[in-house]
Amino acid sequence: MARLVAVVASTHHPFYYRTSTMPLEQRPSFAAEWIREVEAFRETLTRARPDVLVMVGSDHFHQLWLGNMPQFLVGHAEKYDANWYNEEREFGMPRMLLRGDRDLSGHLLRNGLDAGFDLAFSNELRVDHSVTCPIITLRPQNDLPIVPVYTNIFAPPLPQPKRFVQLGRAIREMVESWPSDKRVAVIGTGHLSLELGGPRQFGPHGPDPEFDRRAVEWISTGDIEGCLSEVTLDSLHAPGNATHGFMDFMLMMGVAGEGAKAQHVGTVDLFHTMEAYFTWYPEGEPS
Repeated sequence: MARLVAVVASTHHPFYYRTSTMPLEQRPSFAAEWIREVEAFRETLTRARPDVLVMVGSDHFHQLWLGNMPQFLVGHAEKYDANWYNEEREFGMPRMLLRGDRDLSGHLLRNGLDAGFDLAFSNELRVDHSVTCPIITLRPQNDLPIVPVYTNIFAPPLPQPKRFVQLGRAIREMVESWPSDKRVAVIGTGHLSLELGGPRQFGPHGPDPEFDRRAVEWISTGDIEGCLSEVTLDSLHAPGNATHGFMDFMLMMGVAGEGAKAQHVGTVDLFHTMEAYFTWYPEGEPS
């Protein structure tokens, strides 16, 4: 059976690519710290030596819209075109082509349906920065096949937070039951407190530092029950109008498991958000 060798969760700030590639004299004051944090984070995946990546993210109304909005969708393609024009224009994101793994995506779809998750699928999915940002930060050589899993964190009615945790647990079970000798890493990206287009968007830190502190504690210690006792669809409006992306972090907590303490925890306060990076090794730290 396949081995789950790493569970990795992070924010997905699309400005990182431009920040890390611009000339030194043009970089913002926070660039050096941010790049150091990302490079240390990258090494946590490199050490795990994965063969394939399951990538959890959320489409930012690029391919999925109100005419057809699945709650949970698995990409089932041989290849995935990546990044959209507005991401190129606003953030300098590059066009990318990512390989798929249809054997693993088919396994997730079949077993997910049998486990009670009515998963949608797409054979023509084009992914955006929720998937390509972690490729750029964690695997910039883009040499591994992926299976994208998209969640709905934007368009109500949304799934309940507990459903994200349940799906995370199911993804782990499905990966570990995959009849393959491959080493799998599950990578997911979400948000801590985040305001987009609102009055708290551009402050010296995220719009709700206390929520960010508690969120990092929940994630890093694997306190799923404590998190679920406080986080609801209604409560997530208070820390910022885009904070429902935190539910993708909750999904990753489900993959890691109740009480699983992250072996790597890193945070960086930027001018309007906290970037956060977590890695767990289910089989123990690689040598």
